[in-house]
Amino acid sequence: MNFSFLPAHLRSGLWGERQAETYLRKQGCKILGRRVRVGNRDEIDLVVRDREVLVFVEVKTRREEKFGRPLDSVDRHKRHSLSRAAVRYLQRLKEPVNFRFDVVEVVGGQDDPAPVIRHVANAFSLDRCYSLPW
Repeated sequence: MNFSFLPAHLRSGLWGERQAETYLRKQGCKILGRRVRVGNRDEIDLVVRDREVLVFVEVKTRREEKFGRPLDSVDRHKRHSLSRAAVRYLQRLKEPVNFRFDVVEVVGGQDDPAPVIRHVANAFSLDRCYSLPW
């Protein structure tokens, strides 16, 4: 897909999300949703099923390694936003499920034939200020 009409940072992000999706599929995960909007301001990059676990995935795309590590950019504010989005998503399901938060880092660019992909499973837990209905 050609994203040339988008600003460079958005093109990079979409490319990274596609790379992460391909990687997760190869790991045996089933993709349930991409760029899932929950509420007015929250978005989950990928929602996947890894066996019996529902996984909320934050994708971090970097052109080069020197721009930080994946967990550096998932600060307290971002964890809070992802927790809020996950709880809203889970409330729609209306039944208990096992879930976790993962971070996938993609290092490279669209012209890179083999980007570096790092998967941090269970990267952080649900923000303490949220509780689930079950």
